[in-house]
Amino acid sequence: MGTLEKETDASGVGGAPGAPEAGPAAPPRWLAPKEQEAWRAHLATSKLLSRQLDRDLHPFGLSINDYEILVVLSESPEHRLRMTDLADATAQSRSRLSHQITRMEATGLVRRDSCPGDKRGLFAVLTDTGMATIEQVAPHHVESVRRHFISLLDENQLAALREGYAGVIAHLRTIRERD
Repeated sequence: MGTLEKETDASGVGGAPGAPEAGPAAPPRWLAPKEQEAWRAHLATSKLLSRQLDRDLHPFGLSINDYEILVVLSESPEHRLRMTDLADATAQSRSRLSHQITRMEATGLVRRDSCPGDKRGLFAVLTDTGMATIEQVAPHHVESVRRHFISLLDENQLAALREGYAGVIAHLRTIRERD
């Protein structure tokens, strides 16, 4: 995004996907106007929606990242996950997740337990306080999601989003697994 984004030529040709791999001779594949509109709409929606959902969680003392971790742990067997698996499930780096869990431990929402048979491995575990918090906050969060997202789209638009994002998510998860 920026001032250098231009249209592709009429044929849509402009280089192969993954331009850095194509080498310096490949010209950039600028976004066509409709592609640019879609990309910018995605960026704006993602940022504005995340900001609003985060704001709606603040009265409960939670951030959107806290809430996501509580949800993932509440849905996991025994309400616990290895830290590496939790990082993958929440699309966070191991380092960022570690800092996030440290903050959440300080408020009593989660704790860390060692992994039997793996001295270096740790579990993030949802505490009783964390479970009570998610049970209290979930109805408010779901209403916020409905008000700011779901209710603004019809069934066809929701289906198009699910289908459209499925390939993007699969692609990005594949890349993440290689990191």
